[in-house]
Amino acid sequence: MTTVEERQPEQHVFEADVSRLLHMMVHSVYSDKDVFLRELVSNAADACEKLRYESISRPELSSDGTQPGILVSLSEEAKTLVIEDNGIGMNRGEMIDALGTIARSGTKAFMDRLEAAKAGEKAELIGQFGVGFYSSFMVADRVDVVSRRAGEGEAWKWSSDGKGSYDVVAVDLGEAPARGTRVVLHLMEDAKKYTSKWTVEKIIRDQSGHVPVPIRLIEKDGAEPSQISDGAALWTKPKTEISKQDYDDFYRGVSGQYDEALANIHFRAEGRHEYTTLAFIPGSQPFDLFDPDRQGRMKLYVKRVFITDEAELLPRYLRFVRGIVDTSDLPLNISREMIQESPVLAAIKKGVTSRILSALEKMAEGEAETFSKVWDLFGAILKEGIYDDFERRAQLLKLARFRSTVSGEATRSLADYLAGMNEGQSAIYYISGSSLDQLKSSPQLEGFRAKGIEVLLLTDGVDNFWPTNAPDFGGKPFKSITQGLADLNTLAGEEGTDEGGRQASPEVGSFIDFARSTLSEEVADVRVSDRLTESAVCLVASEHGPDRQLEKLLQGAGRLQAASKPILEINAQSERVKSIASMGDQAFREDAAWLLLDEARILDGDKPANPRAFADRQARLFALAIGHRK
Repeated sequence: MTTVEERQPEQHVFEADVSRLLHMMVHSVYSDKDVFLRELVSNAADACEKLRYESISRPELSSDGTQPGILVSLSEEAKTLVIEDNGIGMNRGEMIDALGTIARSGTKAFMDRLEAAKAGEKAELIGQFGVGFYSSFMVADRVDVVSRRAGEGEAWKWSSDGKGSYDVVAVDLGEAPARGTRVVLHLMEDAKKYTSKWTVEKIIRDQSGHVPVPIRLIEKDGAEPSQISDGAALWTKPKTEISKQDYDDFYRGVSGQYDEALANIHFRAEGRHEYTTLAFIPGSQPFDLFDPDRQGRMKLYVKRVFITDEAELLPRYLRFVRGIVDTSDLPLNISREMIQESPVLAAIKKGVTSRILSALEKMAEGEAETFSKVWDLFGAILKEGIYDDFERRAQLLKLARFRSTVSGEATRSLADYLAGMNEGQSAIYYISGSSLDQLKSSPQLEGFRAKGIEVLLLTDGVDNFWPTNAPDFGGKPFKSITQGLADLNTLAGEEGTDEGGRQASPEVGSFIDFARSTLSEEVADVRVSDRLTESAVCLVASEHGPDRQLEKLLQGAGRLQAASKPILEINAQSERVKSIASMGDQAFREDAAWLLLDEARILDGDKPANPRAFADRQARLFALAIGHRK
């Protein structure tokens, strides 16, 4: 009889061009070499899960009473990394079948499926053990796999350098696990870091710390194993069993921040798609929050195995949210890094987004102080959703908070605004700019302030865009006070305010006509203002097109070749304007018209169009004043 020792290894030649396939996997499929450890741990956890299921019908497979587990052993001296599980294991046929995926697929068939997966087709390759397993050759120049299937009396060893062939040979039972699989990686010279306890432990905690099987680590030969994962994911536990400290620790781990989260949203969705979400709203702004290339920071798990933190699980306007989503429904292709654009992912994204916004709504209603902190930190980001998320625009507008001419240092909701509207008011008025101080001193506010009409003060960059996309709130449209006619005479005002006192005297009317003619190359019109009560002049945009602030931004960004001509509004009740209008000197009137235009530009945050001409006119005005005084 032939003994195990006398058996010769069976050599199998790869039919596929393995070198080419491995090159594609290393350079196209996997973007990070650390992924090999996640793949091997995932395979080990899968093997333990398979044993658990098979033991339901065949209890004898796990009758020894040992609990499922994964053991990772490191040896700096031997330059090896070993991952061993006590799962279902493999016999000879299964070993060839599972680890020979590439071999039996054939070059053309496998390459076709690989390319299909890259193109976004639903190629289910991750379920085939060999694809994830072969990521080992990114860091190892030889891999040995020793396995014994549960319930069987033989053990087998698979060995390959991943270049042209692999060997399979029977081994003595004393060299194999009592049950399960041992994967031995003989590391390349440039992969010696994977014998470091701290490196390996961090990778496992970050990427596989929540697989449903405990993981232990032996940091060097002869050392005692230490547990680095207990096989229980926090998000799978009942909320009643999770303390605030547990949530805080998990938040800091998943977010990389050291503050305390303002809120957590923890739920399990059941029905057509099942998934668990544990999301956190940070207590401070991430440093890269306004980086245009910044993606979300929600981690995706499948069956508690980390897949990626680059899946679009939330819209961009919720990119400040940190946390995880764990599902068993999501289809995968090629590797756990490359997720298909699937209806399942879209449904999960929609569901998670809705639950987070609903949680914010409840917070706004029941925890106003906490929500105020959230809005101060992330309101500018949430308002991006008003601009580009039509489906949830009404919900986001309801959440939005604004400073206004009546709010002081506090913020007000749009519902508060509607409740305080004046009789006859048909629009929600706003003004946008770069700072509150600038906006509060804007001459365009004067008439609204005099009548007690609230105006929203918008200072975030996105505030220049979303009002044009949000047609209304509560049936009231948004209207910029720097655009078109103010129509203040049609609105009821506070007691004692001037109603209809904006008519120009004949002299002022004549001067306005003169200014219209003189400034025709610079302005679209010169007209009497019903929005000014103190200042002499202001600039406004026409009724149609962008308002003043948006037009400036578009022009500054090169989106407008030339700005449209503004409208110059003149306060007919200003004593200065009346005095100018009473002067008959043609040259003086011309200088006055230009100086009023430049004054309006300065009040609008701009510079005089021609600084030299402005200085010359001002000098002539000074000379005239000095002459009169003499």
